[in-house]
Amino acid sequence: MTKKQDAVFIYSPELLQYKFHDQHPFNQIRIQLTYELLKELDCLDDEEIVSPRLASDEDIALIHDTAYIEAVKKAGQGELPEHIASNYGLGTEDTPVFSNMHEASALMVGGTLTAVDYVMEGKANHALNLGGGLHHGFRGKASGFCIYNDSSIAIEYMRKKYGARVLYVDTDAHHGDGVQWAFYEDPDVCTLSIHETGRYLFPGTGNITEKGQGKGYGFSFNVPVDAFTEDESWMKVYETAIHEVAEYFKPDVILTQNGADAHYYDPLTHLSVSMESYRFVPKVAHELAHKYCDGRWIAVGGGGYDIWRVVPRAWALIWLEMKQKHVSGNLPKNWLDRWQKQAPLTLSPSWEDPENLYPAIPRKQEITEKNYQTLTKALYQIRSHKNASF
Repeated sequence: MTKKQDAVFIYSPELLQYKFHDQHPFNQIRIQLTYELLKELDCLDDEEIVSPRLASDEDIALIHDTAYIEAVKKAGQGELPEHIASNYGLGTEDTPVFSNMHEASALMVGGTLTAVDYVMEGKANHALNLGGGLHHGFRGKASGFCIYNDSSIAIEYMRKKYGARVLYVDTDAHHGDGVQWAFYEDPDVCTLSIHETGRYLFPGTGNITEKGQGKGYGFSFNVPVDAFTEDESWMKVYETAIHEVAEYFKPDVILTQNGADAHYYDPLTHLSVSMESYRFVPKVAHELAHKYCDGRWIAVGGGGYDIWRVVPRAWALIWLEMKQKHVSGNLPKNWLDRWQKQAPLTLSPSWEDPENLYPAIPRKQEITEKNYQTLTKALYQIRSHKNASF
């Protein structure tokens, strides 16, 4: 009998084929940067690396309309007229058409499904697919750099194949809208999204009032935090929310989306999180997976647009948490030397950010208090339910 692994790392150089164009902010070279950083650390063994499978049309159709899948195929072959493509959210500034986009997108989905099968079949406690986390894709429309929504497909796959109750936790700076709406009426899927308020940021949703509907009412949670939120408040909101939601829902498996775009350096968002939060987020998810799910934890990537200074460090920390390895101090010199030649800015030399990462934020107390009030409102139903049961 094969020994159960602690964790598996889904990776293939082919994942880099999901590429819009050279100037587009979504750049999957960040997966390669992370992979090589972990290899340089000697923290990623060959037997822990698993190639992603290609998702079938049947897999993708668990969430997406078949007409949309056909449109993506045609677009990738240059056979979809522009006016039809726009109806499907394709060919936009955010989600431009690129060659073989269906095949590249199906591989990303297959990577997350590979991670699911390893965990749900008991071959590994944890699995990481940094190519996944494309949480804005809708049933019949691409959105926000996302063509197929691998997380939604993976959740529906777990529901159908394994009968699992799934807790989806999204800490991308952008609201996990596509996943939320896919399961808005499903009481066996609980979504928790902690994100920058949609007042100034795409997609503009994720209010505390979005709680689910029908049988799914009470299983959708959103904590929209204020712009310029810092580590202390971000970590407090996250820790409190995920603990209370997990206790309330009692999942069979946890799927975390680990966008790294809440960091101060990120060019597309307005938050002030540092690497301290990216060490903390997977640590808490790991603990809760063992508390409620016999260790079953699947993690995917997501946003993150400072691909040089932020994403490799943040994503490497997820794997290192899965392996229970602690790192601090300087990054490997070989890795820094190799990638500095390509990077358009100076790479961060250490795992930690400098203490003076950004100027003091004058509204810190006001922001912290507002986030706490938002958190209290978001968790009101859980807390009132808990008090009523005593």
